[in-house]
Amino acid sequence: MGLFNVTHPASFLLTGIPGLESSHAWLAGPLCVMYAVALGGNTVILQAVRVEPSLHEPMYYFLSMLSFSDVAMSMATLPTVLRTFCLNARNIAFDACLIQMFLIHSFSMMESGILLAMSFDRYVAICDPLRYAAVLTNEVIAGIGIAVAARSFITLFPLLFLFKRLPICRSNVLSHSYCLHPDMMKLACADITINSIYGLFVLVSTFGMDMFLIFLSYVLILHSVMAIASREERLKVLNTCVSHILAVLVFYVPMIGVSTVHRFGKHAPRYVHVLMSNVYLFVPPVLNPLIYSAKTKEIRRTIVRIIR
Repeated sequence: MGLFNVTHPASFLLTGIPGLESSHAWLAGPLCVMYAVALGGNTVILQAVRVEPSLHEPMYYFLSMLSFSDVAMSMATLPTVLRTFCLNARNIAFDACLIQMFLIHSFSMMESGILLAMSFDRYVAICDPLRYAAVLTNEVIAGIGIAVAARSFITLFPLLFLFKRLPICRSNVLSHSYCLHPDMMKLACADITINSIYGLFVLVSTFGMDMFLIFLSYVLILHSVMAIASREERLKVLNTCVSHILAVLVFYVPMIGVSTVHRFGKHAPRYVHVLMSNVYLFVPPVLNPLIYSAKTKEIRRTIVRIIR
């Protein structure tokens, strides 16, 4: 069967929260607040890093990349989520759904790569501080940013073609208010083994590898910190990692949860799938600016000056 000779619906029908359709109007308010916090908080951090010379350091450049990916992730989901909950407009064109799926997964992978880069920054700063400025130059940081973005788009680009080759004839109703590949491929009335294997390969080779390298970097960091004689100095050094550790947990814990539910929780209630997916997409962009604003005094001071 040719790639362009398969049956595709003109549009998909998005679902908010199953069983709570009558409450969608009430849920729209909290969702708007979450989007406002995510977009506003991350935009303020981007502005703070841009205007404050003391923040022109590798750590904060990586933070601005993280904030950019959070803004992009929020913008990728905002149109369909708010249309579904505020206007009960649940239709999304097939190609628009395909693009949204690609963007959501790409920016998610980009965020994973940025978190890995931030762990490398902390490793060099703590384990090899004398070479910090020489290793993390502006050229290296720009190169890392380009590599992270390129990896995301190149790795996920085949998903567009792998999905378009599948005929969709069972249903056009998706389980969420946005488009995700695991949710979309379940609607196919053909063998989805290739899609499933490629999705697992992407998950392990990118997210899985990133998690392993982040864990390894902190093993090495702890080894170096334990060699410091002063307890106060050990705590001071570790305190520089707290924000990053929290950001890693906020991102990876929901991601592992939603991946586990999609692959092994086929008999779990639908609201469990929806809840885990919403936590995975909405919580990191909301919490990341709050974490870094609360734990990083330089960011906090700059934000206060901007507001004043």
